[in-house]
Amino acid sequence: MVLSSATVFAAGIEVLPTMQSRTNAQDRVWVGTFQLVWNDFMDKVVHLPIRFPDGTPVIVQDLNKQSFTEDDLSENCYYKMTGKITKKTKKQIAKALKKKFNETSDILDQIEWNPKEDKLIVYAMLKKDFEFLNEFEKLGKLPFGQNQEAEYFGISKGNRELAEGVEVLFYNSDKDFAVKLITKNSDEVYLYRNSSNKAFNYIWSDMWKKTNYFRGITKFKDNDELKIPNIKFSEEKMFDEVTNRRIKGTNLVIDKAMETIKFDMNNKGVELKSEAAMAIATCSMPTPEEMIPREFNFDDTFVIFLKEVNKKNPYFALRVHDISKFQD
Repeated sequence: MVLSSATVFAAGIEVLPTMQSRTNAQDRVWVGTFQLVWNDFMDKVVHLPIRFPDGTPVIVQDLNKQSFTEDDLSENCYYKMTGKITKKTKKQIAKALKKKFNETSDILDQIEWNPKEDKLIVYAMLKKDFEFLNEFEKLGKLPFGQNQEAEYFGISKGNRELAEGVEVLFYNSDKDFAVKLITKNSDEVYLYRNSSNKAFNYIWSDMWKKTNYFRGITKFKDNDELKIPNIKFSEEKMFDEVTNRRIKGTNLVIDKAMETIKFDMNNKGVELKSEAAMAIATCSMPTPEEMIPREFNFDDTFVIFLKEVNKKNPYFALRVHDISKFQD
């Protein structure tokens, strides 16, 4: 799988800074890249939790908790850099991305690399590209929600060959279920049929509560079916809530804070590319059951989580409500 080299960020999906973030947006996404940048800003630049003199908003309080860290990822899937903003630094980052991921950046050109005064850059890229255990069937166009259609992949009833690639976490009804898709490497894909509008961390915890209570059949049976819509989008977020604010106890100001996400999931697997960056300036201010067929059809609002094997926390979460935002 190869994500398109063209960068078009206009999906209309809300990008959240943390899994704890709350929003009224129906379609929303979180990936841990901006948290990695924030962690390095806290730990390597400020050396304290981030506070603002005029009050610290909830988004900053949540980011300060560092509930997602590089310990939740394998070293080979991310790159980070903190340094002075210079043209040399830009070339250093670009060279590292090419060497490690054979990738180019979607955001480096948005940074002013020849500033009049000293500035810092805190940057990260998270890159994932993995295949499912077996290629799923292409199921064609099918209904999604009340008035939409989507391209689907999955398993039709009676296809036994693909069943080993699916693990049932729980099945309480055809509107309340979750599955895990097996991949060829250390990544796991969780899909939870759930219309809750609560934060991702709550939904993640709720999914595991139901999984632990479930005493039914966790094997994908011959007469079960699986339908999953293709998901593809690109989104960019400027975190304006934290910009142009002086950091308490310092003369540092967050000049720019941004994140991009490109995601593609189809019958073959998943590809994810996400970048985040913060530009830091200084200011002159003084420092202060068995036979019953089950239908695992993700044909209405649902959530996707991505997590590495043996890691505690997911590195990606997506809520899908309006499927038209996620398909070409």
